[in-house]
Amino acid sequence: MRGVFTNSAGILASRVVGFIRDFTTASILGANIYSDIFFVAFKLPNLFRSVFADGAFTQAFLPSFVAAKYKGAFSVRVFLRVFCAVAILSLLATIFCEYVTAAIAWGFDEATKKIAAPFVALNFWYLDFVFLLSFLTALLHYRKHFAVPAFSTALLNVAMIITLIIARAENEETIVWFLSVGVLIGGFLQLLAHIAALKGKKLCAMLIGGVKKKRDSKADTDRFYKAFIPAVFGASTAHISAFLDTLLATFLAVGSVSYLYYANRVFQLPLALFAIAVSMALFPAIAKAIKRGDLNGALASLTKNFWALTFLLSLSAIGGALLSEGIIWLLFERGKFARADTIAAANILAIYMIGLVPFGLSRLFALWLYSTSQQGLAAKNSAIALGFNALFSLALIKPLGVYGLALSGALTGAVLLFLSARSFGWQRVFGMIRAKLVGALAIAIVLETLAIEGFKLAVDYRGFFG
Repeated sequence: MRGVFTNSAGILASRVVGFIRDFTTASILGANIYSDIFFVAFKLPNLFRSVFADGAFTQAFLPSFVAAKYKGAFSVRVFLRVFCAVAILSLLATIFCEYVTAAIAWGFDEATKKIAAPFVALNFWYLDFVFLLSFLTALLHYRKHFAVPAFSTALLNVAMIITLIIARAENEETIVWFLSVGVLIGGFLQLLAHIAALKGKKLCAMLIGGVKKKRDSKADTDRFYKAFIPAVFGASTAHISAFLDTLLATFLAVGSVSYLYYANRVFQLPLALFAIAVSMALFPAIAKAIKRGDLNGALASLTKNFWALTFLLSLSAIGGALLSEGIIWLLFERGKFARADTIAAANILAIYMIGLVPFGLSRLFALWLYSTSQQGLAAKNSAIALGFNALFSLALIKPLGVYGLALSGALTGAVLLFLSARSFGWQRVFGMIRAKLVGALAIAIVLETLAIEGFKLAVDYRGFFG
């Protein structure tokens, strides 16, 4: 439980600083073609950051690390191979940045793609920091150290805020250059914080020993690689869904990419604060219990967190939907971010909130699959859900525009929850519900009351602010 609170506190602190970064960006850069260019350029490395930092690498690495006989040699072998692959990928993205830009910004015209290409190349190098941070985070989690990985994202946001303030008087293209450099500076600061924590936990000696060891750990690394890709894909549905929305939004009116970004940032707060924090802290305990053969203990822990998560996510979804306009107004409406931008982003946020509970609970059920080494099944569920996401997006983008893309994301969450619950086992799901039926009824009554009162408050609030 201490790990949950540490993760939640760190995520909250980082997200608060992240919102300061976002409303600073909205105020200085606004919602225009240059903000769209930056969000597209930052989207791909940020996608990997979200997926890796939300536990995908840890979920594949930790079970293999725990099982490895020679932990130092195993860690060094994984580090060198994956980092070399990531570095080569970043180099190729820099050399062929125009092709990468064309691949992630389908709807931009040729002139805009040409402007965006250098920014895409520069931001892509943050991916190297993403892997380094994910690797060190997994080792720190093994030693039950959650503080630095949880809080360090604030350093990225601080670096971006400072570069924004420095460049505030410059033209929009120069601001985007400064902001992109700030991303890399932030990654470097995060890395320094992780290295300091690693030395404090005396893990550096293990890695140095791994370099010196001649013993082979091929079987352990093979086990890791077999689990790694499915784990990454299985943990990324919500983020890939948002990424696909961004690709399709480049075909829509200027500002659509920015509206989706700002709304998704608010949506990700409760998802990260509750669902991701719980799953990251719960995973080592569940995995160890299952390894001991204590399935009942693991299931009891999962059940307790299921009800807490259901209540918190439901409350967040209702509040976020009813007060969406007020939230966007409070966070972003200033400077170049106008009233019309607030209304568009608020409507998208309200739609996104439909998918909050499904996406959050699906992570909890998927946790069981990762703990029982069923990463392949989790990846299969994600692939099916993303297939539905593509169908929903293509069906809804024409009649509903950018709002259709947001709705397709929410519907994808419902599909993923159904698939994850089915894989977890309907008997277990119904057992969890029956075990707390009285609590479920109490939660339903509380939520209904809050919904009614929240709706009244929202009406008064919107009326007060016009």
